[in-house]
Amino acid sequence: MTAISASNLTKAYGSTLAVDSVNLRVEKGELYGFLGRNGAGKSTFINMLTGIIRPTEGKVSLLGSENSDMILSQIGVLPDYSTFYNSMTAVQHIYYFSSLQGVKLSKKECLASLEKVGMVQHANVKVGKYSFGMKKKLGIAQAIMNNPDLLILDEPTSGVDAESAIQIQHLLLHLNKIGTTIFMTSHNLGEVEKICTRLAIMKDGLIVNEGTLTEIKEKYTESLEVSMELSDAPDSHLLVRIKEITGPLYITGANLKFKAVDDEMIHGIVRLLVNNGIGVHRISANQPDLEDIFLNG
Repeated sequence: MTAISASNLTKAYGSTLAVDSVNLRVEKGELYGFLGRNGAGKSTFINMLTGIIRPTEGKVSLLGSENSDMILSQIGVLPDYSTFYNSMTAVQHIYYFSSLQGVKLSKKECLASLEKVGMVQHANVKVGKYSFGMKKKLGIAQAIMNNPDLLILDEPTSGVDAESAIQIQHLLLHLNKIGTTIFMTSHNLGEVEKICTRLAIMKDGLIVNEGTLTEIKEKYTESLEVSMELSDAPDSHLLVRIKEITGPLYITGANLKFKAVDDEMIHGIVRLLVNNGIGVHRISANQPDLEDIFLNG
């Protein structure tokens, strides 16, 4: 089942395209990361998914329905900026917002939602006294209060301390493990690399890369710089045969360095060395990390 389907989704403000004909599918059960610099169009895209703004063109389907009102209780949303009432406590907020969705939670259920984000000790404190990070966690508690099938989160860990960010990451992994589909934006690239099953990178309103982290890395890897630590230095005849495969080759004693276009080239060199009585003790290859891809995308 497709949890999110965006078809030719476009938002124009005059002559400026904030989101430009985006097609995207998120399957049920995914933990999907949505990346992009400030101004890339991420929040505009999310606001169209959740019905906050209308697209100029295109269609959105959530959990198989093009009418989000029909499935309101099945979706949890953390917008970029959550607005709360300073005179109300956290428990009052959870109770109030659940009633807007047609489900009145008990106090025990409200506290359970706050406990998941580490906020139960502040449950009866008025939100006007909350820090930005505490409000962020209250927003997440609000998003998960009805145990939604689909969570759409805009920067769920921004503005919170490192310990709280780890706690939220563990919560998201747990929710995903029990079947919740999660679509999230984040500026924390390490977080996305650690927890997301698939991701997309948006730039200037367009999705410039999409897939698993491995697939995206492969697109950005023209050649790997490979280093091999050997048991012995190859003789001149063996080096000639290696160069026929690798091209330029750098050797220092029993260490080889070369550029490989794919894994099969590396495997071929290992087989050649081993068949000629030389052991391979260690292999290292430098693939780009998500930060390299993000900055150069």
